[in-house]
Amino acid sequence: MTTTRPTPQQLVEHALAASAADDCTVLVTDTTKANLRWANNTLTTNGVMHSVHVAVVSFMGPRVGTVSGSASSLEQVTDLVRAADAAARAAAPAEDAAELVPGRVSADWEDEPVPTDIHVYDVFAPALGEAFGRATAADRVLYGFVDHQVATTYLGSSSGLRLRHVQPTGHYACTGKDAALTQSAWVGGGTRDFSEVDALALDDELARRLAWGRRRVDLPAGRYDTILPPTAVADLMIEAYWWAGARVAHDGESVYSRRGGGTRIGDAIAAPGVHLFSDPAHPGLECAPFVTAEASDNESSVFDNGLPLGRTDWICDGALTSLLQTRHSASMTGQPVTPMIDNLVLDVGGSGTLGDLVAGTERGLLLTCLWYIRDVDPQSLLLTGLTRDGVYLVEHGEITGLVNNFRFNERPVDLLRRFTHASATGAAFSREWGDDYFSRTAMPALRVPDFTMSSVSQAR
Repeated sequence: MTTTRPTPQQLVEHALAASAADDCTVLVTDTTKANLRWANNTLTTNGVMHSVHVAVVSFMGPRVGTVSGSASSLEQVTDLVRAADAAARAAAPAEDAAELVPGRVSADWEDEPVPTDIHVYDVFAPALGEAFGRATAADRVLYGFVDHQVATTYLGSSSGLRLRHVQPTGHYACTGKDAALTQSAWVGGGTRDFSEVDALALDDELARRLAWGRRRVDLPAGRYDTILPPTAVADLMIEAYWWAGARVAHDGESVYSRRGGGTRIGDAIAAPGVHLFSDPAHPGLECAPFVTAEASDNESSVFDNGLPLGRTDWICDGALTSLLQTRHSASMTGQPVTPMIDNLVLDVGGSGTLGDLVAGTERGLLLTCLWYIRDVDPQSLLLTGLTRDGVYLVEHGEITGLVNNFRFNERPVDLLRRFTHASATGAAFSREWGDDYFSRTAMPALRVPDFTMSSVSQAR
């Protein structure tokens, strides 16, 4: 006997009907993932996974209960609903309580989830095999992975919301090492469908970077004229974005707080011409055009589920124009409602390429990416972290050798005032945050004349 699984839409409707709460919101996300992994120039694993995640938010007046988990049957959804209803009954009144977003229906609400499968790599995989052969012949060793997933989200509420969004997300990363494993180089990026990802081009770039490292130069800690490639800029700007909560700023606890009270909205915090924004429709970085929140915190509210999202300028021509606002925090700050959006773009009016920045540098450092980034001081957004997989010496406009790694200490908001040169903005991928948290970014490369390398690191 074959049992037919309920559709995501049926799971939503069943949850709404089963809830005994005053109101209810349900998020059902159907996700398929396909991945390949390799090490020592050999494919090691591959697979396809499917999951259905359900989040139920029950509202008893101003009280809220949220329960989520894997669920693919009506019985499992019923269990989640009962638990969410019970949690709402036991909860204290929510500070961010508000009317649910009025109902509207996506034109594609009735459509099935969109899957991915291993065939997304039909072009990439054969080229990867050829790259393994080239690397082996040249005494290089490749390690890496590719991951592609498509998540179809269905949002329904007792207020009449029936919204659907399909989110494709792809990542690729490859580390190259010399045969003696004395140095490493990394390349990586984000993609929606892998149609433009060339495994041979990745290997070519790794070979070029490993060649830069044939000469080793040890340098002490200090302040260096430093070129941050787009991936490293993304590492830092995502931190600046995540700390841009209006509630925290209003309470005087962040770099966006105004001395004496309130937020710094309206203040010049970056150089003229700097624009930092998010836009659900940005080409290549498309993301959900409405709020999806499974829980409330300072930057999100379950009461805001379904709110429409559009382009939001966080910094415009150097001035702070918006912070992450729920309807609740907006009522406190007197600013427009500007929820978080799942992409980020930095445009500083630069032109040319990363190579042009290198060619214009008399003596400095070229970084590859950053990792193990941690917050030191939220009041100034001072961060610390390590360089990784290639710090290169630039002399007279040319890359002349591999430098030791460093621990850095920097303030990303300050960098937007201090940079002296920039490339054009292009697709970027954060090495630190892109794999699991935030992959949709576009950034320029930046040259910063006094980037602080606080100590030498033994990390490779």
